[in-house]
Parts: sequence; C-alpha cells; structure tokens
Amino acid sequence: MSGQVTITLVKSKIGCNPRQRATLEALGLKKIRQEKTLPDTPDVRGMIFKVSHLIEVK
Repeated sequence: MSGQVTITLVKSKIGCNPRQRATLEALGLKKIRQEKTLPDTPDVRGMIFKVSHLIEVK
C-alpha cells in the first residue's frame, strides 16, 4: 500500500477510554477538526480502525 491517508478528528475524545486517547495521540490528533496526512501503512490502518468512530478518513 503506497500513498497517503488524510484523517480528521470529528468527535471529542472526552468519553473515550485511555487506549483510544493514546491512539489518537499517536496519530497526532489533539483537537477537533484537526487534520493529519499520514502514510498508508498497515500500522496506521490498524490505528484508524481502533478509533474509526471518532475520525473521518479521506
């Protein structure tokens, strides 16, 4: 898988468990509507899957 993935935090992390918060931090998302462009790797895809209810993927 080559390319880039753009993710946006669309929901608050207030009600999340600590592991989901840590995953969001690892993705580089701290504030709502913050966007990050990351490489499309299996590691990043796994993190996206874990917090898919809080983010939007482009």
